[in-house]
Amino acid sequence: MSKRLNNTVWGIVAWIAGIVFVFPVIWMVLTSFKQEQDAASNPPTWIFKPTFAHYHEVFDRNILPFLLNSLMAAIFSTVLVIVLATPAAYALSIRPVRKWTDTLFFFISTKMMPAVAALLPVYLLAKQLHMLDNVWTMVILYTSMNLPLAVWMMRSFLLEVPREVLEAGEVDGAGLTTSIRKIILPIVSPGLAATALICFIFAWNEFFLAVNLTATNAGTAPIFLVGFITSEGLFLAKLCAAATLVSLPVLIAGWLAQNKLVRGLSMGAVK
Repeated sequence: MSKRLNNTVWGIVAWIAGIVFVFPVIWMVLTSFKQEQDAASNPPTWIFKPTFAHYHEVFDRNILPFLLNSLMAAIFSTVLVIVLATPAAYALSIRPVRKWTDTLFFFISTKMMPAVAALLPVYLLAKQLHMLDNVWTMVILYTSMNLPLAVWMMRSFLLEVPREVLEAGEVDGAGLTTSIRKIILPIVSPGLAATALICFIFAWNEFFLAVNLTATNAGTAPIFLVGFITSEGLFLAKLCAAATLVSLPVLIAGWLAQNKLVRGLSMGAVK
């Protein structure tokens, strides 16, 4: 009986924590259906007549190119990160190279430098190469930004691959390519999905580099949201409508990959 009561208590705590974390998202969606005067009222307006006018205004301001730029930069950079991080993690886990600890430290040390310190040389280099306001510039930057994190994550997942399975495959004549394709990748696919989703989210949400290196042609979704903060004031309801639309691709990706994401993030947690 005590065990059942304990499970019930923890279930209630989990529900409360979930509601607390998701409440800002729910409030953002609700605000997007309010009139501007209701959205800015204090105390907040709980009963209101919903309107879809703000969503029409967001599409009238041509949000689609910004969404497509973000989608292109996030997807291509995520694919490049996974393609580069997986063999690097393999060489640092299953077949560790010499001084692999120094290599790991080098990867993570690149995350210690603030982005603002690298902005000026990156801006000048992009200007010299005529790559300012270019989506492919953002793909390259997002790849370099997420690669160290992906290497560390993939290494932790690859360490969970049983050595006995690999040895059995080698005894059966499986080469390196066959072992990776038929043994390793199926085992670490949840971790691969978790790493890809996290890299996608980081690339999708990135603002600092995008606001300094893009303009009209390669502006991303976060840049579009800034347009609702003007000298005339903050258009909160319109901003929430735009933010809801911008959040949808990430929410959909997380929902589609939720099973593999949970399994991936919990790999190695229980022996």
